Amino acid sequence: MVVASSFVVQTPLQSNRARAERSASSIFALAMALLAYPAAAQNSEINDSEASGLDVPAPPSDANLPVIDPVITDEEFEETVPDLDPSSDPALDAPLESIEEFERRIASEQADAEPTEGQAAPLGDPVLADGDTTEEIGDAPIRDAELTAPLPPLEQFEVEPVEFAQEENDDEVIEVAYAVQINGLEVADEETESSLRDQFDDLSALEDGDGEAANVAQVSARLTEDSALMQRILAAEGWYEARSATRIDRSNEVNGQPLTAVIEVVPGSRYTFSDIIIDADRTEPPGLIRDNLALQVGEPIVAARVQGAEAQVAVTLPENGYPFAEIGQRDILLDQETGDGVYTLPVTTGPRSRFGEIRTTGNLAFDADHVEVLARFESGELYDSRMVDDLRQALVATGLFNTVSVLPEQSGEPAGDGTEYATIVVEQEAGPPRTLAGSAGFGTGQGFRIEGSWTHRNLFPPEGALIARGVAGTQEQGAGLTFRRSNAGQRDRTFQVTAEALHSDYDAYEAFTGRLSALISYDSTNIWQKPFTYAYGVQLIGTNEQDYDFTLQDLDRRTFFIGGLIGQIGIDRTNSLLDATEGFKVTALIEPEGSLQDGFTPYVRARLDGSAYFSPTDALTLAGRVRVGTIQGIDRFDLAPSRRFYAGGGGSVRGFGYQQLGPRVILDNPDFDPDDPDETADPFIYRPLGGRSLNEAAAEVRYRFGNFGVVGFVDAGQVYEDSLPDFSDLRFGAGIGGRYYTNFGPLRIDLAMPLDRRAGESKFAVYVSIGQAF
Repeated sequence: MVVASSFVVQTPLQSNRARAERSASSIFALAMALLAYPAAAQNSEINDSEASGLDVPAPPSDANLPVIDPVITDEEFEETVPDLDPSSDPALDAPLESIEEFERRIASEQADAEPTEGQAAPLGDPVLADGDTTEEIGDAPIRDAELTAPLPPLEQFEVEPVEFAQEENDDEVIEVAYAVQINGLEVADEETESSLRDQFDDLSALEDGDGEAANVAQVSARLTEDSALMQRILAAEGWYEARSATRIDRSNEVNGQPLTAVIEVVPGSRYTFSDIIIDADRTEPPGLIRDNLALQVGEPIVAARVQGAEAQVAVTLPENGYPFAEIGQRDILLDQETGDGVYTLPVTTGPRSRFGEIRTTGNLAFDADHVEVLARFESGELYDSRMVDDLRQALVATGLFNTVSVLPEQSGEPAGDGTEYATIVVEQEAGPPRTLAGSAGFGTGQGFRIEGSWTHRNLFPPEGALIARGVAGTQEQGAGLTFRRSNAGQRDRTFQVTAEALHSDYDAYEAFTGRLSALISYDSTNIWQKPFTYAYGVQLIGTNEQDYDFTLQDLDRRTFFIGGLIGQIGIDRTNSLLDATEGFKVTALIEPEGSLQDGFTPYVRARLDGSAYFSPTDALTLAGRVRVGTIQGIDRFDLAPSRRFYAGGGGSVRGFGYQQLGPRVILDNPDFDPDDPDETADPFIYRPLGGRSLNEAAAEVRYRFGNFGVVGFVDAGQVYEDSLPDFSDLRFGAGIGGRYYTNFGPLRIDLAMPLDRRAGESKFAVYVSIGQAF
């Protein structure tokens, strides 16, 4: 990791001895060149200045030459050089023979050469004993018959693959065991907040090899690589002159122990900041840059802190009115003598800006007017990049874009107070507006349930969606159509109108229901989890349902017409919609309704749900849930069975069948044959009646390991005929569940059984769905 973009290192001056040695060498070379110059000039046939036409200065005179002490005296030189007097050897003055004469003399000497007496001819052949270095092929003996054999035809020529000899134990890989030892790191480790050895272990090639290598050479290569790694780690922490040496210690091999890869570290001195300089224009407030640059004089020069401090400045400036600020390339001047570093950071702030107009380009999903609805800022407010990021996320949350970007652009238009307007440019690339979706689940007592939907998210721009929905299951079938306007006149507000028809066939009731409703809501989404939510609206319900008539002591069908209002508020302080591990949430639902058949009978349905989550460790979560409900102002018999309270099932009290808790009647089973010895059906039917109040509670212990998890839980609850719950006769269910965590939420499968099981209740129940139980 490199901190400084440029370093100016001050080093001590070179010694006088070194300068003297270089000076003597330079003077000697100059003297030799000057001595050679006159001789070269005398032997030259053409003067260089005449050939080139250039004015060449004359050689320096003897008066200008430097005085040079001789290396050796003339007498010593004469004694060392051998005597070359021509009188002692006349050949020294003889003219050289020509090339032609030389070649003729050598050829004559070779022709006259004969083998001496007793010397054997080469290879036993007299032809080769004449001394001739060049022989005709026909004169040499041929002792290999293959040389005289004719070559095979090309089409018959075969090449056999070369087979290399292999060791007997070629499949065995000989491995070398080794240990890693680092010396000299203790002092540096004490001066850092994080362990240098831990950093080394995370990146080390030796540690990554788990103490095994193919051979010693591989250990040596890893050791060399890790030596450089250690120097980089130390440099990143401020030790810029750290040195490391490596060796392989084989002393333990004698005792059967692995060899040791040793790194000897000499950290040297740690550099610290001696001055911090900000090279930037004046900002408002004046200390905006320096106050947010988290570096102090005297602290060590640590790469991660420098980069983090600069990143903080780069984030802070756009949040405080400087959208066009640029952080320049840092410069750190290091002084080897003192161990100090002078840090300089250039910053181009650009103009201080305010939000201006919104302009949108590209393949539009909606126009700039609707973008203004999504924006949480107003024109003229001081620019804040957090508001721009918020707008970008809101645009993504609409689900209408393949890509979308939100960037500021300089307008040059003054906004007063030394600021100018910044235009917000929204680049849109609309995506496919249609979506097909589906979900499936299974619950004991509720059976299989499959739901599918088709959505056109922008059929009525802006963000006017049409949704067609269908449900198919063993106990529920239906269809519905919804018009939904997202961000309707206000950010995060939704208006929708729904018409649906549904057939339900449960143990508690069978109903054919039509429903028309209108609702305005402010709710959480997959991207935006809101701390406060609300919903209000109106609904009309017409339903034909089968109910138990105590007067008739039998089942009877009745038709109900219901009109009512919807009001709901919620507080959510959890950290996730589908898999909360911290926080709490509370939701209150109030539905004032009136029965419209046989006059108008008003009543109120109310329910309160709360849950809390606590995680003592990252892997363990404790979760709890409570629910209470009441219906005031109407008798149970006058209330449509589908509008009563029920308990039991995967989202209620697990271990019991769907809607099975509470008051019930026991009827004869018409399908039971008492005369059939193989009959397995229950002779009775246990029909839930529902109630006007309920209470529920649940506790879970969730343990997660990787992408999997296990859950133990206990649920409790009961439904009462009275309008207020009395918390008596509570029924309990317990079980265990498995979780598989995906990027959109956990997949859940729970197995539960009722405690103190009664007649007609299942031995166990299974629930499969997406998301936690609560």
